[in-house]
Amino acid sequence: MWTGRATSRTSISPPERPWSRSRGDDTGGTYFLCGGSAVLHASSEGDAVLIADSVSEALEMLVRLPWYCENITGDLDEERLRAAVDAGDAEAREEFAPELDAQRAALLTGLALPDRPLTELVALMETAVDRTEPDHLLLNSAELCAYRLTDESRRRPLRDVVLAPGRAVLARVRQDEPGALDEALADPVLRAGLVRAAQYDRRDGDLPLLRLLLERETSERTEWYTERWISAMLVALHGEAKDLPLVRAATDGRAAGAEGARDWARAVDADRYGRDPETESAFTWIELARAQGRIEHARVALIRLLDDAGPADAELLGRLSGSLERLGDHAQAARAQFFFLSLQDTDRDRAAAAHVLARLERHKGDLAAARRALERARTAVGTVPQWHRHGLGRLITEQHLELALAAAEAGDAPLARETMAHARELLSAIARQHAKALSELSTRAKWAVAALGRDPG
Repeated sequence: MWTGRATSRTSISPPERPWSRSRGDDTGGTYFLCGGSAVLHASSEGDAVLIADSVSEALEMLVRLPWYCENITGDLDEERLRAAVDAGDAEAREEFAPELDAQRAALLTGLALPDRPLTELVALMETAVDRTEPDHLLLNSAELCAYRLTDESRRRPLRDVVLAPGRAVLARVRQDEPGALDEALADPVLRAGLVRAAQYDRRDGDLPLLRLLLERETSERTEWYTERWISAMLVALHGEAKDLPLVRAATDGRAAGAEGARDWARAVDADRYGRDPETESAFTWIELARAQGRIEHARVALIRLLDDAGPADAELLGRLSGSLERLGDHAQAARAQFFFLSLQDTDRDRAAAAHVLARLERHKGDLAAARRALERARTAVGTVPQWHRHGLGRLITEQHLELALAAAEAGDAPLARETMAHARELLSAIARQHAKALSELSTRAKWAVAALGRDPG
């Protein structure tokens, strides 16, 4: 990793969910009030967890379930929970809090905290813990890396989240529930989850369903082409000759005769798919989450992958940058792209990566960072043979024009004029057809810069 874990003193929430205020504890941690109600605790060691839905609940937990009480879990009954608290209290009175009972009584009375069963209080706490992600991910304000979840075992795997709808509709179809199959066939996203669910939970009686799925995937040819191949594989594994035309149509003729189709299915099953969802790429679940509208689930998964990436992960970083940009998180995309750029070995690759970084920084709103990225792009591309005749020259020129326009709209006259000057030089150097394709953008940028009080020429 390039960045270390941050201290909680410099923490922020995601931009769209600002913490309203924070307070510290005596161990170096911080309590954050999230959105005016829920309470999140961040430790000085880089862990964070949502502890309560309100300040009053958080205070009740702190008073009645203090930090020194060990082994408190949701599977304990009331008697064992009280025994655990009593044991912790006894040790606390002896070591550092002789007035514990009076202090607790004063807090309970003064704050008007309820005297609810401890089992109910622990259940509230665990419910809050389970909701930490994705809506309460804590980020470092400077480096944008995420705090660790205090108890990683409480995180529900993304694959289980996104497979749940498909698994549910698969169970309904198998039970011949009216309307379940029609519902799945009509929705390409739900259908994709259904195909995946059938891949991991295979039953002999599913062949009629698999045929219908394959027919729909083949006729519609949606963006979910992988699901079409999986459907074809699952049908072909049954080895029935009458399915061969459909299997061949779905696979563009890759499968041959009936036995050949089964052999093909067995080979791709062993090589690409299989029956274990844990072997699937994390991007499979991220893309399915995005399609299902679970944007924050997808974003958290991508940020976690980015935090764990290192110098050997150039390909991963490039993919993370693109995925985060598609989600609209330009700040995290720029972070991934910055690291991706640092790992490029050739001037052509550095120039290509730098112009993408410039675009992301501009969308993020950091025009100065976009300027620096374009400077790196110009430096790198200058040594690339015939760069001005290829698309790379056009892309770099386009980003200069976009930045000049953005700087002018932001009222940053020096940056706008400087960038426009570089853009003019690039426009005169790149191939005529590329300059012509950028003529409308060039005109808008020139007028915007001229409007600042000085004609760029």
